Amino acid sequence: MAKNPKTDIDENLVRKLAALMDETGLTEIEYGVDGTNIRVSRAVSHSVAAPAAAPAVAASEPVAAPITPANHPGAVKSPMVGVVYTSSDPDSPAFVQVGDTVSEGQTLVLIEAMKVFNPIAAPKAGRVVQILVESGSPVEFGEPLVILE
Repeated sequence: MAKNPKTDIDENLVRKLAALMDETGLTEIEYGVDGTNIRVSRAVSHSVAAPAAAPAVAASEPVAAPITPANHPGAVKSPMVGVVYTSSDPDSPAFVQVGDTVSEGQTLVLIEAMKVFNPIAAPKAGRVVQILVESGSPVEFGEPLVILE
């Protein structure tokens, strides 16, 4: 019985795409040629260590979710996919550092997308308590960049 070329999977291509995802930090990549498309994706999970034994909670008490960078109320999230930069050029100091007080509208980072540098501004005044990205690293839509309090 002859093999159907449409159902054969090029394992080497899948491995190369997976390696490219590791190298770039992407969570999904798709490649297509001659009407055949291959999509490789991985689930992104941020695990939080749970206590050995959780205390019993009465049914009427609400249970609060643990605060993570993704659900922190002061998280400034990426509005686009791109590459983040913490300063305007390699010789300049970072726009902000942990402990800095920022005003609403102040530039926190730049995101390069399609050769355009987009300033990401502070949505409110506050203090920078955490910077979650490194300059030159890829970011995805909705990824937390900075935590303000």
